[in-house]
Formats: sequence, C-alpha cells, structure tokens
Amino acid sequence: MHQHMQVQPLEGRARCNYVNLRMINGDRLKTAKTLVDKAIKEKKVFSVLGPYPVIRAGLRARGWVERRLPRPSVPQPRRHDLETEATDEGDSSDDDDLGEEGERDDEADDLYDLMTRLVRNETPYFYWTTKRDSIDCRSLRKDQMTNHYAKAGSFTTKVGLCMNLRNLQWFDAADPDTFFPRCYRLGAENDKHAFIEDFRRTACTSLLLYVLEKYGGDSEWERNGEVYDAKSHGLSKPRKQHANQRVGISIIDNALHICQEYLNSLEHCDIDITLETIPTLSEQQWKVFLRNYYLVIHEGLTIEGCEAYVERCKCMLEQMSRVCPQMETDGLCNIWIIKPGAKSRGRGIMCMNRLDEILSLVNADHGIMKDSKWVVQKYLERPLLVHDTKFDVRQWFLVTDWNPLTVWFYRECYLRFSTQPYSTHTLDSSVHLCNNSIQKHFQPSPDRNPCLPAECMWSCSQFRSWLAASGQDDLWEGVVVPGMQKAVIQTLLTAQDSVEPRKASFELYGADFMLGRDLRPWLLEINASPTMAPSTGVTARLCPAVQEDTLRVVLDRRCDRNTHTGGFQLIYKQAAVEVPQYLGVNLLVEGTSIRRTRAPVYKPLIQSHPDPLSKSSSHKSSLISSHCISGKENQSEEVKKAWPTLSSREFTLEKSLIFQPKLRKCPQRLILPSTCCVLPSPAELHPQKLSHTHTQPDHPPTHRTRSNLPSLYRPTLSLDVINLRPRQTLTSGRYKHETHTVNISYPVLRMQKYLSLNHRLTMDTFTEREGPKSS
Repeated sequence: MHQHMQVQPLEGRARCNYVNLRMINGDRLKTAKTLVDKAIKEKKVFSVLGPYPVIRAGLRARGWVERRLPRPSVPQPRRHDLETEATDEGDSSDDDDLGEEGERDDEADDLYDLMTRLVRNETPYFYWTTKRDSIDCRSLRKDQMTNHYAKAGSFTTKVGLCMNLRNLQWFDAADPDTFFPRCYRLGAENDKHAFIEDFRRTACTSLLLYVLEKYGGDSEWERNGEVYDAKSHGLSKPRKQHANQRVGISIIDNALHICQEYLNSLEHCDIDITLETIPTLSEQQWKVFLRNYYLVIHEGLTIEGCEAYVERCKCMLEQMSRVCPQMETDGLCNIWIIKPGAKSRGRGIMCMNRLDEILSLVNADHGIMKDSKWVVQKYLERPLLVHDTKFDVRQWFLVTDWNPLTVWFYRECYLRFSTQPYSTHTLDSSVHLCNNSIQKHFQPSPDRNPCLPAECMWSCSQFRSWLAASGQDDLWEGVVVPGMQKAVIQTLLTAQDSVEPRKASFELYGADFMLGRDLRPWLLEINASPTMAPSTGVTARLCPAVQEDTLRVVLDRRCDRNTHTGGFQLIYKQAAVEVPQYLGVNLLVEGTSIRRTRAPVYKPLIQSHPDPLSKSSSHKSSLISSHCISGKENQSEEVKKAWPTLSSREFTLEKSLIFQPKLRKCPQRLILPSTCCVLPSPAELHPQKLSHTHTQPDHPPTHRTRSNLPSLYRPTLSLDVINLRPRQTLTSGRYKHETHTVNISYPVLRMQKYLSLNHRLTMDTFTEREGPKSS
C-alpha cells in the first residue's frame, strides 16, 4: 500500500528543464565543416554588429562565414528614445536603426547557424559595425578590415567640420564660403564675438536688400527677393499693428556706414585705426538698430523717406556681393540655425532670427558652453524650391585610403522633402529640417503640391526629370555633381592630417547638401555610418545597392583591379608621398659647422725652433739667413715669384737676436689696456722679403685695432729664431756697433732683457768661432 503513495515535491527544489535539441544532419554537418575549413584557410571570417542583412548576404555569397559578436550588456534604447539620445562625441552617425539586429532571417537556416558555431573561436578578418568605438582599430592586425577610421570626428561632427574648413587655405586655393555656410562655435570667446559682428553686418545688408526690393523695382534683385509670402500659406504669425509708426531714416545711414567700414577693412584701409578708436555704433546704439530692424523686417513697419536711398543701396550691395559669396542666400530675415555638437538626425536643432535669443539659449547651458559644443550657422534663406517646398540632398561617398587620399563618389543620390511649404516667417522644424527622422512625425500640409511624393523622397533621376521640364537638365552634370565632388574633396583634405590612415580600413559617409537657386551645392554636414534603413521606396532600392557596391570596391577590387565597382566612381587619387623609413635614434646629420670668419694667417718665410745652437744648426741658419737677405738688387727671380713685393714695416733692433712669437687660436679675446705695446695691423701681416737696411721709420704707426692686440687668454708664446747673423762693423778687431734691421710680417717683441745669461754666452761663443767677416 505504501508503494503506491505519491510523494509531494519539496518546496525550493530546482526543476530541471529539458531543451529539445534539433537533430544535426550528418551531411549538413559535413558540408558546414568543409565550408568553414575553406573560409578559415582563406581568412574569410567576418562579424557584423547591427541590422545589415545586405552586408551579411553579400559576404556569405563570397564564401565568408560569420562569427557573431557578443551582445552588449547595456540594453539598447527603444526606438522612440533614439530621437533624444546623443551619440558619442566625435561620431555623428545618422543611422536610424541603432538597435540590435532585430529579427534574424538567417536563424531559420541551420547551415549558417551551424557554421557560425564552428567559427566561434576564430579571428574575424572583416568587421562592419554601426559605432566607431565598437572595435578598437589599434588592436587589429594588418590583415583585419573594418569599416571605420580612428579620429575621423574632425569632419563628421559639426564642431570639427566648422574648425577644419577654416584651414582650407593651407590645402587648396579655394574659399570655404563658396560651398559651406558661415559657421561659428559659440563656446569659444573669439568665435562668439565674430558671430555677433557677422549677425549685425548681415542685418545691415538685409536691410539694404529690403529697401532695394521693396522700392527699387529692379528685376534682377526681384528674382532674388522673397517670392513666397507666408500669409499665402497660412503659416505667418499674427503681426502686431503699429498705427502710424515709422522707423527713422538714420537706420539706413548706419547700415550703409557699417558696410563701407567692412569693405575698408578688407582693403586694409583701417590699418591706422587703433584699439582706442571709438566704434561707429556703441552697444546701446546697436540694440536700437537691431530693434528697429526687427520692426521693419518682422513686424512690417516702413522706413520714412527710404525711396531716396535706392541707388545707394543698390551700389553698396553690388560691392558687398563681390566679397561676400553668400549674399544671394542670406535673404532678409537673418535666420541662423543652432546645432548642438555630436548629435545627428536633426535632434536639438533650432532656427532663430534674434541675437539676444541665440545668446541667452547658449548661455543657459554652461556645460555645453564650456565644451564649445554649440555651433551656429547661417541659414540659407533662399534655396532652390521644388513646388514651393524645401529639400536637401543625401550623397554617399567612400574613402578607401587616407595616404594617399582615395575617394569614391556614388553616382546616385536622393532628395528629402519637408512636409510643409517653405516660408521664412516661421521657424518650425517641419518647414526647415528635411531629415526623415523628423519629417516622419508630421502630416503633410493640405497646401502642399500634389506632385510631391507622399514619402517625401525623390531619387536623383526624378529630380533630373523635373529639371529637364524647366530646361535645366544640363545643370545637374555641369554644376551640381562637380560642386558636390569638389566640396567633399576639399573637406577631406583639411582632415587628412588628423585621421589615422590605417591601410586595411575603409568608411562610407553620407554628405548632406542644399542647392541654391543657381543650383550651386552648399555642404551642410557629413555623417558617419549613414542610415541604410529601407524607410521609403527610394531608399529600399538605393541603400542595398550602395552596400553591395561598397563590398565590390573594398573586397573584389583587391583581387581584381578591373572588376566592376557598381555605382562608385573614383574621383580623387592623391599622389603617393614616400615616407622615409624610421632608422631609430642614431640618426646621421651631414653638413659642416659654421664658424666665425677670421683674418687670413700667413706663415713666416723662415721659421725654425729654438734648438740648441750647435754647429750644424748654426750652419743651417746661416744658409737660410743668406737666402733671406732679399733687399739686394741681385735677388733671384724664383724668390720674386714665390714672394711678391708687398708693403712692409721696418724695425731696428739694438741686439742681434730677434725672436718671433707663434700666434695661436683663442676662442675669446680680452683687449689689453692702452698702455700695451703697439702691434702691426692684420692687413700688414704678410710674408715679406728680408732685407738689410739702416733706415729708421720716421713715424711709427700708432693705430690699434681689436684684432692686433694680444689676448690674456692666449697661451704662452713660443719663439722662433729668425736670424742669428748680425750685420757687423769691424773696427780694430773688435765689435764696435751692432745693428740689424729686418722686414717682418709677425709682431716682434723685444726680448733682449729677458734672455738668460746662458743664451748670451752661447751667442758669443758662436761669434768667436765664425770670426768677423768684412762686408
């Protein structure tokens, strides 16, 4: 009976869950191992982080096997939170699908899942990620490829693009103001003051343009005027009624004067103006000027007597347009667009047209101000419109190398429209921001032209058809495409020194452009990791093609240079610059040292050392002295050729021994007092002929120079014997008078009283042996 009792399970005991594992087909496993072994041998293991089914399919078709990366521990934000979350600093990715991979169609395929498990411990040789920081480029091997470059935020962020394009003059003979709207960092004090001056000056030119268009009737300026009235679209804000109120004519005088001062500064006519010079308008006067400007432009007040200023306004605007390339797009309302740094998809962007509001907005956030993340850029108030609606252009380009810089430009692009008709009298995002992530939250306006697409997107072929209908089809290939290519290349050149040029890396970028009324493209920003989501019919066709063609360029072309690259065309290939190999710290520097020039030093004609006065040496000295007595007329021609006759100085010495000091090098000279002996000048220090004469110089030179004075730092002088045979006069068998005169080139010191007694005895002995000779 007890055997049939049921025992209740104990509380707290863990239950065992059994998972039904699918039976593995032997043939399928064998096939998977074969494919995996081949992929490992050919180094074809890849990893993709993000929803990129096209990349996965393209790599698998080429024999690659995926190794799935581990999922991040931090949960990804939901889709509606992505609109308010900022991206990392330096990464302006506008990918609209930053979540995890989502549904995986390949999960149902047992073969791919099995192959993925077989390479879980292998090294991936190809990385494709959404975030640049997902993979550390510095830790990769040379044969591992990735779709990002390190330190590329110098041009993919709004602040970096603003700063880099200011250095364009050092890379190319081009003006960034011709393709990039004026931009300033409000966190930097210098940029902040420059923006304030630009805002005020733009207000002056806008006021002059308002006078010309309203009262001038010039057809050329009317075509550039405000065509679309906000009242006709029902978007204008109700204006305050100012009965019988007008603005004084002085506002036009001030605007003309400010513009003329700006022209003078460009021509350096203000070079003599000091910092203490009082400015034309004080801060209080500027506040009054801007307040009146707002009343005229935004509130509709009139300026009394402005009809007389039409010609002066027209002349000044013509001069300003020659030096300001953006005059045609500035418009009348002086609108500026405020962009927070390191954010994408239009998040946090606002349009403003009042200076005090812009400064108060930025000053309210001290953290952003400190980091200089706020960027203010001049808004293009007069763009090209399609059916009275604003649009921008998304253009892809690919960089496969930074040294040398190699740029590929995609042949196709697409247009993004706003859902509301365009007007400068409203600052709503639905009118001015064309990002799909913003416009998808708005319903199209009932006043919108029905010819515009409901998905707010056109392909470039549809846009070209619209241009052809207006007779401007040739401008696409003649103006738009070359302008976009030139702007991309010049931007990349300015960032080339800051990006790490890793050879195995590549990166796909998305550039946003606006077109002016003359179809000139204006660069707005460049995004890393551009969106590849098939949000509309246009992107569903173009985005997969871009990804597939990217694989053709970075993978297929490495094996075959003649392979088809799809829609990508090579537009720039920089000349390779050879970098010398690093040789280590033991570098060799070739060259000669630079020394201070000195006067030439000549050796004396006869030079000997003070050896003991032996017979042989005395005999040799006598021979030399007889050779040096060159004052006679029968001197040989050979001596004349060897030693040309030069001006000499004569010294008469009382004794027969004359010693010559050897002058040695000295690094420094210390001038002796004026009581020193007078020495010959350097110009007279030349080898001379030695001659006997009794002539005494009448006036010995008394001039002294720095170079002919002795130095206290000079070493002890060594003495050379010049002549040991004096001219003798025989009288009664004894020496009565001894004189000896020589021409010398070196300074001679009278050393008689310093000679020792031994030297005198030696000389007397030498004279007695030789005996007196008659002259």
